[in-house]
Amino acid sequence: MQTAYSAHVLDPTQRDDKVVLNQLRAGPDIEFLDSYEAQRESLRTLRPQPAPELLAEGRRWVYYPWRHAVVAMLGPRGFRALRLDRNRNNITSEEQAQLGALSIGVAGLSVGHIIAHTLAAQGLCGRLRLADFDELELSNLNRVPATVFDLGLNKAVVAARRIAEIDPYLPVEVLDTGLTAETLDEFVNGLDIVIEECDSLDAKAFLRIAARDRRIPVLMATSDRGIVDVERFDLQPERPILHGLLGELDLGLLPGMSSRDKVPHVLRHLEAERLSPRTAASLVEIDRSLSTWPQLASDVIIGASAIAEAVRRIGLGEELRSGRSRIDIGWALNQIREPDMGSHHETPRDNGDTPQSLGRGLLDSLASAAMRAPSGGNMQPWEIDVTAESITVSIEPAHTSTMDLRFRASAVALGAALLNVQIAAAAHHVLGPITVTDTVETTPLQATMHLSDDGTDPTLADLYQPMINRESNRHHGTPAPLDHDIIVGLTGAAEQLGAGLRLLTQREDIAQAATILAASDRVRFLTPHLHREMIAELRWPGDPDPDTGIDVRSLEFDAGEMAVLDVLRRPDVMAHLAEWDAGSALGDDMRDRVLASSALAIITVSGNTLRDYVTGGSAVEAVWIHAQQQGLAVQPVSPVFLYAHTAAELEELSEPFAAQLAQLQREFGALVTLEADECVALVLRLTVAPAASLPSRRSISRVRRTTAAAHPLSGGPW
Repeated sequence: MQTAYSAHVLDPTQRDDKVVLNQLRAGPDIEFLDSYEAQRESLRTLRPQPAPELLAEGRRWVYYPWRHAVVAMLGPRGFRALRLDRNRNNITSEEQAQLGALSIGVAGLSVGHIIAHTLAAQGLCGRLRLADFDELELSNLNRVPATVFDLGLNKAVVAARRIAEIDPYLPVEVLDTGLTAETLDEFVNGLDIVIEECDSLDAKAFLRIAARDRRIPVLMATSDRGIVDVERFDLQPERPILHGLLGELDLGLLPGMSSRDKVPHVLRHLEAERLSPRTAASLVEIDRSLSTWPQLASDVIIGASAIAEAVRRIGLGEELRSGRSRIDIGWALNQIREPDMGSHHETPRDNGDTPQSLGRGLLDSLASAAMRAPSGGNMQPWEIDVTAESITVSIEPAHTSTMDLRFRASAVALGAALLNVQIAAAAHHVLGPITVTDTVETTPLQATMHLSDDGTDPTLADLYQPMINRESNRHHGTPAPLDHDIIVGLTGAAEQLGAGLRLLTQREDIAQAATILAASDRVRFLTPHLHREMIAELRWPGDPDPDTGIDVRSLEFDAGEMAVLDVLRRPDVMAHLAEWDAGSALGDDMRDRVLASSALAIITVSGNTLRDYVTGGSAVEAVWIHAQQQGLAVQPVSPVFLYAHTAAELEELSEPFAAQLAQLQREFGALVTLEADECVALVLRLTVAPAASLPSRRSISRVRRTTAAAHPLSGGPW
């Protein structure tokens, strides 16, 4: 009914198996263990939900004769799905299926025991063949994960039993005579990968020759400084065995050589100059003070991990060259250093980054006001030209980004800067006429305010200090209902400048917006060029360009969130998530922020030209200033689709996610009831929160002076 190392799977719906089960139940010393319902419930709760046929497989009973026990288990497909679920997405379901087709042979079941068990546990094979002639001894238990109950058993049998106890459905064959001239072909035939962990140098050589003849790759881990050998005979069938390190040795002489005679050849193979001092010295002592060379469990486990990764790469067709590598844990521990707590996770502190004017002159005040305008990622996409008669703010094409489609976001920033100039000019009694010009040779759009001898506007002048105090506040905050008067004031601030305002204040509307904006953020993370630009906007203390971009400390993240950011900034992580169509958690921060909002303010314009977006930008700044005057914290929100007008532009933003962005854009437009000719200038998140930890910085390099009449530009960053 069973071998000494194989579990016997019984299906109670089959007549013969039912008879066996009844016999086992009648046995006085057979224990039945049944956790089937708990297994089935765990299977049912997997994500995504398993196929119905997995749930319908039915109960199996697995008899372990060496345990005198019968265990209830899921059917083979459900068992594999549940047992390997925690592998995802380090190994995807598709990759797991591909690896499950491999047949792997392991020769030498001391070190090989942990390797074979690791391969089985990780689901890296569909069949195992184990070969060892030796019996388990007490001295093996320093590295072989067996027990005293296994002493005297064949090592391959011990390993096979342990594997059967984690996966009774995995076929395991045992050659308990080990590798001999008679069994070599039987062992090698039909394998996809050979793993060699024999003590015998001649077995190492003859096994490789047999594998090379069949173009089978050979892997080996050696328990000294993490040596891992890869011989890709499948790709290089003419390659010399053991990398040619045995030199001109006549392999036919190996069987008759003593262990001591083999030591020089072993040292050559192991590159004696690179061995650890203890191992090198021990090899010299073999057959003297030592019977064989020393091995530690920790080194064996490291080797098993390396072999498992090598198997995964070969099985999936990933790059793995022939050669040797070392995974030296001792060396790595010698490199231990204190983690860099300052470069990326510095605690916010007062470092003098407080708002101050560029200088004390009138023109400096106007330029300073323009610079204080908000912009996407604080990239300040402008050049500011100051003369004795005017101040001009122009879009600088060099400072654009992918989301700044056709410079629409830059036009919004220019509009905000233009309002700031007007406010400062009114406060200084030099408010004059505005000229907006497009299709200028060096810029797609520029706005000029001509200074007047005695021009003012009391309403604008009253906004001067609030404009100076305006800031981006990225605290999550607490939602609180907006008073009617605040709503009226915000709406009026937008309409007075020729724009419209939609306010989302109902919780269900805010929740729907949170879902849309979170999905948009996910797209931004998973689209390589958008992710690259987003991360490029961030500034850590000590970065070389501190006067633009977003200081990470202003994100108001705690230490745990900063650690997550270190993961989210990695393009290789995003690439895997995109490949798996995963990453729903990438939008969680945006969702949480929006849900913590009192309202979302959507500033709109009628028309889609750059001039229209300039109007929208001025309205954005006015609404922002007014909201902050009412005690609200304000954070701009820019969904990826915000400035896209056509399907082609959505493709330009993110070709893989263009259809999803189109759907999100439609849903957002319906939510805020946009008219056919309306475009969104910006979305502002309004909440109740403490003051921002630090203000955004500003770069004076964007200001050009063509007059000597005023004070020279000077001063620090914002």
